[in-house]
Amino acid sequence: MAEHNLLGQWGEAYAARYLQEKGFQILERNYRMGKAEVDLIVQKTPGVLVVVEVKTRTGQAFGLPQTFVTRSKIKMMIKAAHAYVRRLGVPELEVRFDIVAIVKNGPQVKIEHLEDAFYAF
Repeated sequence: MAEHNLLGQWGEAYAARYLQEKGFQILERNYRMGKAEVDLIVQKTPGVLVVVEVKTRTGQAFGLPQTFVTRSKIKMMIKAAHAYVRRLGVPELEVRFDIVAIVKNGPQVKIEHLEDAFYAF
């Protein structure tokens, strides 16, 4: 497996542990709907579903990790979130989109949780 894939898997696991420590329940990991994929679907507050994109980098030379969440990725996340809510059959759920940005530089790890990172229109 390519090194960047291993880093991504490590980042997703690290983000899941971080969110659990903050009181979130992990509902789904790597949820797929067709080509659309969401890293994590979590919940802390009843009635509010949080869809999370995790971005992990080894440095910031090319920018902050969250800047790599593209418009097309956002569209795919929204599509997957809609499918997930439909599957649950609870259309009145509020859905929030967050980004967890991680920079791992050797043993040092910096994590930033951006709540309401973007809105679905």
